[in-house]
Amino acid sequence: MEVILLERVAKLGQMGEVVRVKDGFARNFLLPKRKALRATKENRARFETMKAELEARNLEQRGEAEKIGKTLDGQSFTVLRQASETGQLYGSVSPRDIVALVVAQGFQLDRSQIALSAPIKTIGMHKIPIALHPEFEVAIKLAVARNADEAARLARGEDVTVTRSDEQQAAAEALANAEAFFDPEAKAAQQALAEAPDADSK
Repeated sequence: MEVILLERVAKLGQMGEVVRVKDGFARNFLLPKRKALRATKENRARFETMKAELEARNLEQRGEAEKIGKTLDGQSFTVLRQASETGQLYGSVSPRDIVALVVAQGFQLDRSQIALSAPIKTIGMHKIPIALHPEFEVAIKLAVARNADEAARLARGEDVTVTRSDEQQAAAEALANAEAFFDPEAKAAQQALAEAPDADSK
């Protein structure tokens, strides 16, 4: 089906362009959301009369989006979720969850404005694009963590996906090195043990 776009639609075209789309996409999304008109002779003439009004409305909406964007761009939000030791969430963080977080902080946002291709399924710091207007996009930071301490570590830029066994091994190595540093006799004994031939092998 050919349609006339009444606003910019990502990956499709700019306002006023006539584009060919799948019938289902036009009937289920573009036409009911008033983002396009069927490209008939009558609608082409109608678009020409509406063009100035549409452009004025588009500029006004973009101005409002930019005002909101100035305060929203770069904001950090935290969501706590249960996750495995490897950082895989038991569930996910969806656009609906993100909207609830942002709205709770006093911002106006709609679920359709979250430009997330797939739900978030891992802990860590995620950059979330938000399309406040078809021609204007900002990004927020979302820290997905298991607890408040982990969220604070994420905010500092730490990697929290290290498994516990790795952490324990690193701690044990640090302790052994510290003991050897402060007790030279223990270090010498450690080296002698490592260099001594195995008694069982004789």
